[in-house]
Amino acid sequence: MKAEEIMNKRIEYIESDATVYDAIEKMVDRRIRSLVVRPKDEKDVYGVITGRDIVFRVVYKNLDPNKIKVEEITSKPLVCIDKDMDIEHVIKLMEKFNIARIFVCEQKKILGVVSLFDVMAGSLIKRARRGHFA
Repeated sequence: MKAEEIMNKRIEYIESDATVYDAIEKMVDRRIRSLVVRPKDEKDVYGVITGRDIVFRVVYKNLDPNKIKVEEITSKPLVCIDKDMDIEHVIKLMEKFNIARIFVCEQKKILGVVSLFDVMAGSLIKRARRGHFA
């Protein structure tokens, strides 16, 4: 199974100068676990902010999310892969970098994201197909 087969194409973005409160609001409103952070200028790169980042870097430290900018807690750069990468390799990268999502990119364009949840769902689909065609 390839990354393209299980990737989520719905990517939500946020500006790097937005507040963490803005990120929380967007994530809760859209029921998502991460946002891609846009580069602040041509020299910058895309990043990602996750619910985990917010909880451990802001909420746990009792910081005011209205005073912290997204760029202050963003993880950069994104880990990007080719759409044709085998899921087994994706899993190895996730384990190696201790991350829950990997972005599918093509020529600096983000096509989608593969999360741990997508990998789990993909493994169920793969097993169902095997059982169905056996």
